[in-house]
Amino acid sequence: MGNPKGFIEVERKVSGNRPVRERVDDYGEVEQVLDDQDRRLQASRCMDCGIPYCHWACPVGSKIPEWQDALYKGDYGLASQILHSTNSFPEFTGRVCPAPCEKSCVLAIHDEAVTIRENEASTVEKAFELGLVIPRMPKIRTGKKVAVIGSGPSGLSVADRLNQAGHSVCVFERDDALGGLLRYGIPDFKLNKKVVDRRIQLFEAEGIEFRTNVSVGETISGKELLQQYDAVVLAIGAMKPRDLAVEGRELAGVYFAMEYLKQQNKVNRGVTFNGERINAAGKRVLVIGGGDTGSDCVGTANRQRAEWVGQLEILPRPPEKRQPGNPWPYWANVLKISSSHEEGCERMWSLSTHRFIGEKGRLTGVEVQEVDWKKLDGKWQMQEKEGTLRIIKADMVLLSMGFVHPVHEGLITELGLELDQRGNIKVDKDFATSQAGVFASGDAAIGASLVVTAIAKGQECALKVHEFLKKLTII
Repeated sequence: MGNPKGFIEVERKVSGNRPVRERVDDYGEVEQVLDDQDRRLQASRCMDCGIPYCHWACPVGSKIPEWQDALYKGDYGLASQILHSTNSFPEFTGRVCPAPCEKSCVLAIHDEAVTIRENEASTVEKAFELGLVIPRMPKIRTGKKVAVIGSGPSGLSVADRLNQAGHSVCVFERDDALGGLLRYGIPDFKLNKKVVDRRIQLFEAEGIEFRTNVSVGETISGKELLQQYDAVVLAIGAMKPRDLAVEGRELAGVYFAMEYLKQQNKVNRGVTFNGERINAAGKRVLVIGGGDTGSDCVGTANRQRAEWVGQLEILPRPPEKRQPGNPWPYWANVLKISSSHEEGCERMWSLSTHRFIGEKGRLTGVEVQEVDWKKLDGKWQMQEKEGTLRIIKADMVLLSMGFVHPVHEGLITELGLELDQRGNIKVDKDFATSQAGVFASGDAAIGASLVVTAIAKGQECALKVHEFLKKLTII
């Protein structure tokens, strides 16, 4: 630890966001950056705790005290090397991770956690700037071939680890561009897609093959891949959205959040549409669902110049500070105000949606009712409050209530894969499915989760696939 008194002498300082009036005019990244000196000072605040709870909370087990120390000393090469030892793309998590590490930082006890996420993003960007992140060519090739279906964070994580182990990897992507959720699920104002392209180019230089516009299960069958490859890994995500089966669901103007976000990301890439263009310009937009995807919809609607943006959540408003039943170092269940909320959004809590109202087949409003949450027999139960029905005027509704499981139609059905009780692909401790030679990783197997969790599961899956391939023949 370079400065044992850093956490006492240096105050927490965040980079902050670009001014609202400026950023809502474009899709550039919202977050600003600190200069090198300030960033190194922020790294000096890491206490190098005897028990690093930040490491415990991080799904990929980032060696946070070690690379913070290297950053403080200005050794960007070492800091980048340590980051990459547990994470194939720290430039992604440094931008979009909710940073459970910071919630469990010892300094978080006093609400002064180390700026771990920002330090991570800054470190890897500096390493790229200095030319320290270069292709790592595998020393050997085993002769084994692996097909990875899906190029999201888990699929790319699997591909990277297996390629570095010497196997020949081909990643299949059904969309026209690589990245999965990173490409089309996360808005550009949170993750510039040049950052994704830069990493893909590195992977290509390292020998990973990528094929876009290939829908496995349709364009090519899963059985064909099993004949051509020694192992197949499904990293197709949990893309079946949770629907809201209420009266009026069929009205024009009601959309799933992901189709809305994906379309705007495509427009940003210069893709034109022959069909309906989902545009919030001049409309009253209601987002149903209070998570990050809902927040992304809010930010996108603001940039499209919506007349009004609201976000509805069925759960009660979270507290602003930790409650006694939610102690450090666990995840803090507190109110989160995203950059999108700062740009303009009326947030509403404890409301259930009764029905969608419309005229001539088009949405005009949403009928909602207040609810109370009470703990009965140890379980939280929702009760509607009489006399609280009201109508919220809306021209557009975006359903952002999460995802239930991977899409079953196509590849999963074709291979006859066994599913778990939640509809996810059932895997054993080795990430193996019910079909010999087929593995599943990330959200497809565990359900919708964080990008960093998908990366971690990809690493674990890659290790098991590597062990499987070694058993096929002596490497």
